[in-house]
Amino acid sequence: MALICDGGQVRHEVKTGAIHHLRATPETVHWGYFHPEIKPALRVRSGDLIQAEAVTHHAGDAPELMMDEAITRIFTEIDASDRAPGVHIMTGPIYVEDAKPGDMLEVRYFRMTPRFNHGSNLAANWGHLYQEFDEKERVTIYELDPNANTASALYAYDFKGKYLTPGTITHCPVCERQPALKGVTIPARPHLGTAGVAPATDERVSTIPPGLHGGNIDNWRIGAGATMYYPVQVDGALFSIGDPHVSQGDGEISGTAIEASLDVLFQIVLRKDFSFPSPLLETPTKWIVHGFDEDLNKAMKNAALDMLHLLTEHQGLSRNDAYSLMSVATDFGVTQVVDGTQGIHVRVDRGIFPSKGVVGDLPEIKPDR
Repeated sequence: MALICDGGQVRHEVKTGAIHHLRATPETVHWGYFHPEIKPALRVRSGDLIQAEAVTHHAGDAPELMMDEAITRIFTEIDASDRAPGVHIMTGPIYVEDAKPGDMLEVRYFRMTPRFNHGSNLAANWGHLYQEFDEKERVTIYELDPNANTASALYAYDFKGKYLTPGTITHCPVCERQPALKGVTIPARPHLGTAGVAPATDERVSTIPPGLHGGNIDNWRIGAGATMYYPVQVDGALFSIGDPHVSQGDGEISGTAIEASLDVLFQIVLRKDFSFPSPLLETPTKWIVHGFDEDLNKAMKNAALDMLHLLTEHQGLSRNDAYSLMSVATDFGVTQVVDGTQGIHVRVDRGIFPSKGVVGDLPEIKPDR
């Protein structure tokens, strides 16, 4: 790998390697957890492209619209006792040759295409305002317009009881369907709610809370055109994707996004030339740092400290200058408040820095398109 200058910007040149296709089947997914001892579903080298299927665990909310024979196999053949301790269906893991703890995994997301033209949002018992709605749960089914890249509500129904079992299948042809959000159209923003590397642990790690390995970050900006950097914790990295969404707002207030299966094209690049303490997101215009904790104030501080690290270690600013800049030019937001561990993200515009690029270990990187 070499650093080259392109139009005044520093970019990381990586040759495209092999192209792999990874389907989601009972043999290539793990349901609800990360673990370093899962058998790899695929082995790749740095620079390889992967076309992978990400399946939503909410497909059963409208099985006639969101399930096909392959997804039905996942729901019926994976034992219910093996869907724990989390809820998300994760495709992988992908073993990256020569990846070692301390490296960074650069994942360039190029394309995210809905598998079906429908998705589901659940106002769930873990939603932020659950008690304000008399502890009622409600499912809204959305229809996607792929030409306009928008979504609109098709119908809604009340879910009886509590939605707790991963892989719940609702027989909605016999449920009471109600109209919802008449005349409202929202932008579709396909992205992965959950993706990450295996944590260095001897126990299963739930897919529900996010962490330093990635996991359920639920940042809608992790879509096509974005690049994520994940700190490698075990040999091979063991990267997995899941929890696909077609749209979500910051906060994910009801407990879910528009959950819908996606076909994802991405490239994995192994980076041994820099490090970062937490999952780092690069979009065409921003760097975005994430902080997590059960306490939202502590999540805020963690995000602030990691942004301070980015500005000092990778932009060459003094701590005093970085602190001032953070107060006047960075934006903090609540990523989600419904995944056990709270999430904060902080954004800084890449365009405010000198055109010579980043000072330090982390080059300014643009995916090859």
